[in-house]
Amino acid sequence: MQEINHPYATPSPLKEIHFDWAKERNLKFFIKRDDLIHEAVSGNKWRKLKYNILQAKHLGKTGILTFGGAYSNHILATAHACMTHGMKSIAFIRGDELNPNSNSILEKCVEWGMDLRFISREEYRIKDDYDYLNELKSEFWSYFIVPEGGKNFFGIIGCQEIIKEIDLDFDDIWCAIGTATTAIGLSMTIKADQKVHAVPVLSGFNSEDEIETSLKRQGFGPETKDDVLSNLTFHNDYSFGGYGKTTNELVNFIKMISSQHNLFLDPVYTGKAFYAMVDYYEKNDSTTDRTIVFLHTGGLIAGTGLLEK
Repeated sequence: MQEINHPYATPSPLKEIHFDWAKERNLKFFIKRDDLIHEAVSGNKWRKLKYNILQAKHLGKTGILTFGGAYSNHILATAHACMTHGMKSIAFIRGDELNPNSNSILEKCVEWGMDLRFISREEYRIKDDYDYLNELKSEFWSYFIVPEGGKNFFGIIGCQEIIKEIDLDFDDIWCAIGTATTAIGLSMTIKADQKVHAVPVLSGFNSEDEIETSLKRQGFGPETKDDVLSNLTFHNDYSFGGYGKTTNELVNFIKMISSQHNLFLDPVYTGKAFYAMVDYYEKNDSTTDRTIVFLHTGGLIAGTGLLEK
């Protein structure tokens, strides 16, 4: 697929991080700093938008239509990416009680030219239904529709580039799971002797069902599902109460990592996944001689100063 000109800093850097307890076991840790790609389109957000925008341009569409919650980093990233590439953007926002001034993220989206449509939670639940999408395609025929979080074929293809950028012979790569798009892209690209460790941030999230549904939606067969799942290990006990929820233990851990390693994590995604990774290797003290990569998928918008007036 052809390339697209953009101002976002890829490939992102790979930085080593040291833990005293890991040295004697020859465990080497590296951070894939996708959080440094851009302050508004950071982490896996640009990965999942890149080829969607390229496809929209290829089809002659004037803009992107997508979906998200009131604090969605995906919505913010879409607004910026479309503005950057001279395209229009529309976002259907969950919550008809909201308005463009409800928070600083929505305000910034409007500033970047995004048309916000606030819909009820009942309507939002059917956003992936075939008939509903067909109605939207008919009404917004000049827009390319991208699902919530960029969870489509083009999002998966974009996430496959992460592994290609890692010039390192690693054993394990860790990431947080939201829509599972990033984990699927990683799993499709790693070597046979490598493993993707995925940490769901939603309580009760059925990772295998979500991946199977996602792959079916994109036209992949059952053999692809089996290949993807065989490369994945799920760590389901680190949601800390569910999506957007946290505990003092997690907050203190994030502060400790920031203080000791100058690495900033968010409490929704990367903080939970990083905690799971450290906890896993500390407890499995028989694990030795491995090189581990943590994918920092961004999510730090609130701390960048971007939303300050």
